[in-house]
Amino acid sequence: MMTEGIFFDTMRQGLWAAVLVSMPILTVALVAGLTVGLFQALTSIQEMTLTFVPKLAAIVIVFWVSMGFMTQTLVAFFHVQILPLIAGGY
Repeated sequence: MMTEGIFFDTMRQGLWAAVLVSMPILTVALVAGLTVGLFQALTSIQEMTLTFVPKLAAIVIVFWVSMGFMTQTLVAFFHVQILPLIAGGY
């Protein structure tokens, strides 16, 4: 039977894995948004697609580059935390 401690530890590890997986994409989206916003403020260009397209391109590139890291992180979490719970070896 799963105790509260095991449940909360698994949830904590899952949230940490989610933070690690999402951090590269969120960081690049923030930097790209700030860069495009600064460019728009300096040049007075207020085009809506100018903010969307560079951020989308940067996110897709970073997702493609960091896909291996994301997969390794999620597989390691699954093997270390979830599989022992399924097998019954807390």
